[in-house]
Amino acid sequence: MLRIPDSRIDQFIAEDVPYIDLTSEVLGIGAERGEMEFFTREACVLAGVPVACRIAEKCGCEIASARADGDGLAAGETFFVVRGAAADLHAAWKVCLNTFDHLSAVATKTRAMVNAVHAVNHRCEILTTRKSMPGAKDLLTSAIMAGSAFPHRLGLSETVLVFENHMEFMGGFDAFVEQLPNIKSKCIEKKLFVEANAEQARTLARVSAGGEGVDGIQLDKVPVEQLTSLVAELREIDPRLTLIAAGSINPENAAAYAATGVDGLATTAPFSAKPCDMSVRMHAL
Repeated sequence: MLRIPDSRIDQFIAEDVPYIDLTSEVLGIGAERGEMEFFTREACVLAGVPVACRIAEKCGCEIASARADGDGLAAGETFFVVRGAAADLHAAWKVCLNTFDHLSAVATKTRAMVNAVHAVNHRCEILTTRKSMPGAKDLLTSAIMAGSAFPHRLGLSETVLVFENHMEFMGGFDAFVEQLPNIKSKCIEKKLFVEANAEQARTLARVSAGGEGVDGIQLDKVPVEQLTSLVAELREIDPRLTLIAAGSINPENAAAYAATGVDGLATTAPFSAKPCDMSVRMHAL
C-alpha cells in the first residue's frame, strides 16, 4: 500500500474544516448520533478507501463497512459506511467524497485502458508518467494502482531516463552515443533508458547489442502504423531491450499500440478522468 503520512491526511481535512463546522454548531445537532453511507450513481472502479478511512477516523467517525481499492462497483451500490456524531460525519463528508469521486475516476479510466491493452498483449503494461497535478502525486499513484497500472517514473531520483534536452548539453545525439560506455559504467544499479525517434532507436539498439548500450528505449510519438515493424526490427537487433511507447497514448488507441509488441505504454491519460458521480446518505440513529 502506498504510504501517505498523517500530515497529508490532516492537510486534507484542514482544507475543508479549518476550525469548526459552523452549520452544525448553529443548528445544535453536533452531538447527535448518525450513520453516513457513500454510494455511486455509476459503475466504476473504487479508489481512495485507505485515505478515506483515515480521514473519517481522524474526524472522530467509526468505520462500519468499507469495500476495497480496486473493487468494481455497480451503479447504486453502497461502498463505504461510517458512524459517529453529526458534527464528525459532516466534517468527514466532503473530504471523503472528493477523495472517492476523483480517485475512483482515475482508477476507472486506468482499468479500462489496462483491460484493452491486456486483451491484445498480456505482457504490455500501462505506465503513468510524471505529468500529474502538482501536490497530488501520492493520491494519483494510489488511484492508478487501484486501476491495475504502474507508475512509469515517480521522480527524477529513480531511473536514468535521457531526453533530447539532456543531449543538448552533451553536444547532441551522436555525442551522447559516443559517451555511452562511460555513462553505462556509472549505472551500476540502475537501468539506462533513452527517449528516441525511430532512427535514433535503431542506432541505440545496434550499440546496445554490443553490450555497452542502453537497457531500454522510449519510442516517442512513433505512429502506431509504423511501430509494429520498428519493434520487430529492434528486437531482431537486440532482443533484451525493453521497449516503451510514449506520446498521445489514450483509451482510444492504447490497444493498437499494445498490439505492436511493446512492453509498456507511457501515458498521462488517466489523470484527466472526469470525477465519478458519487453521493452520500445520512441517517440519524
